[in-house]
Amino acid sequence: MLVFTRKRDEAIVIGGGIEIRVLRTGKDAVRLGVTAPADVLVHRREVYDAVRAANQSAAATVLPPLAQISGRLKLQPPLEPVE
Repeated sequence: MLVFTRKRDEAIVIGGGIEIRVLRTGKDAVRLGVTAPADVLVHRREVYDAVRAANQSAAATVLPPLAQISGRLKLQPPLEPVE
């Protein structure tokens, strides 16, 4: 891990296109500003972890074979129009 020491209004640049700037420091938190190209996703870690877990869960879902699903469907006669 690379560790930086930055003061208010100082920044670091990652890969030439992402800038992380210290906006404010407080007793228990640091406020950072991130400037990145539109095609680069930027998330807080807890949001990233939640999205990743949801994607893994969805990918692991086992769907029943199409034959099982189609066997459960019943064709209904069309409804007669109400006049």
